[in-house]
Amino acid sequence: MNAEIIAVGSELLLGQIVNTNAQFLSQQLAALGINVYFQTVVGDNAGRLEQAVKTAQTRANLIIFTGGLGPTKDDVTKETIARLLGRRLVIDEEALRAIEAYFARANRPMTDNNKKQALVLEGATVLKNENGMAPGMALTVAGITYMLLPGPPKEMRPMFTRYGIPFLRAAFPLSGRIESRVLRFFGIGEAALETALADLIDAQSNPTIAPLAGDGEVTLRLTAKHRDAAEAQRLLDEAEAAILARVGRYCYGYDDETLFTKTSERLKERGWTIAAAESLTGGLFLEQLTAVPGASRIVQGGVVCYTNGVKQQVLGVPRPLLETDGAVSESCARVLAENVRSLCGADVGISLTGVAGPDPLEGHPPGTVYIGIAMRERGTAVRRLTLSGTRGDIRIRAAKYGCFLLLELLAADR
Repeated sequence: MNAEIIAVGSELLLGQIVNTNAQFLSQQLAALGINVYFQTVVGDNAGRLEQAVKTAQTRANLIIFTGGLGPTKDDVTKETIARLLGRRLVIDEEALRAIEAYFARANRPMTDNNKKQALVLEGATVLKNENGMAPGMALTVAGITYMLLPGPPKEMRPMFTRYGIPFLRAAFPLSGRIESRVLRFFGIGEAALETALADLIDAQSNPTIAPLAGDGEVTLRLTAKHRDAAEAQRLLDEAEAAILARVGRYCYGYDDETLFTKTSERLKERGWTIAAAESLTGGLFLEQLTAVPGASRIVQGGVVCYTNGVKQQVLGVPRPLLETDGAVSESCARVLAENVRSLCGADVGISLTGVAGPDPLEGHPPGTVYIGIAMRERGTAVRRLTLSGTRGDIRIRAAKYGCFLLLELLAADR
C-alpha cells in the first residue's frame, strides 16, 4: 500500500495554521505498514484540487483527504471527488439527524447549507463524526481507495482512529509494520556524520537511514519494515549498534529527547542540583532547563552576570583577573562556575561566557565561548569553543553545549 495525503485548505498555504493532520496520519499509517511517499497541500479551489487528485492517482493506491467537508461554498472536496469518480452525492440520514439534533440542543436555527455536511459519496462507507457534524467516508474505485476526513484535528483524529483504521484493516491485507527510531547527535556536523557513515547510508535498504540537521544538532531516523514488530526492532537494534560503534560519543538521546531533558534526567538520577552563571547566554541556559517538568528538583538558581561589575560584586571574580585575562577567558569561566555553585549551594555549577556578536569583544571574534563546569568534590573543567552562526545561533548552541559537556562529565564520573 502506497498512500498520499492531500490536505485541503487555503489557510494551510497562507501559514495561518500548521498541518498537524499530515503528521498524525503519517505516523498512524506507518504503524499499519502503509508507505506515505507524498504529502500535498492544496487551497480551496476545485480546479487545483482536481489536478492534485489526478497526480495522486498515478502514484498511490490510497489517497486520504483532510478538510473541505464543511457547509460553505469554499468546502469543495466532496464535490470534486464526486465529479472525478462519476459518483452522486447523497444524504446520509444518520448524519443529517445528528446535525439537526445539534442545532436543536444549541437552540439555534439550522440553515440549509448545513445539510451539505450530511452529503456523502454514493456507495461509500460512512465514517461517523462523533466530535463534529460532517461525516467522513471511504470507497474504492478502480483499485484506488479514497478516504475523506474532516479538517479540524479534534474531529479527524478520533474519526480515523475509531473508524478509518478498522476500514483499512478490513479492506487490505495489512501484515507489515513500519517502525522508526530517531538517534540524536550533538557536537558533530551533518557532513561529518554522513561521511563517517557513508557506506552504511549507501548500502541501506531495510532499515533505511535518513540524516536531518537543525538547530546545531543532527538526527538520524532509522526506519525498518517487517511483518513482525519484534523483528523490525531487531533490525533497528542492529543498525543502531553499527552507527554507535563509529559515532556513539556524539549520540545523546532518542526520539523526542533534548539535551535539556537528558541533562535534567541525569541530574535527577544522581539526586544532584545545578546552578548557572550566564554571561553571553543571558539566562537562556536556565530558561531551557526550567522548561523541563520537575526542574524544581534540580535547579537551585543562577546569576545573569552580563557585566563585569556583576561578575565582581555578585560572583566574586577578582578585578585583577578581569583586567588581565578578561571576562572571555578560561580563568573567568572557572571562577564563575565554582563561585555560583558555592553561592547557590548546588552540586554542579556551570558558567557560560564569551562573545555572541556581532562585534568582537576583548579581542575575541564572535563565537568564542568558554564553558566552565564545577562539580562538588570532583574539580572544575573548562572547555573553549569556537561556534559559528548568528548571534542567536551562538547563544543557543552555547547553552546546548553546556548540557552536552555536562553529560559527558557525568558519564565519565560513573
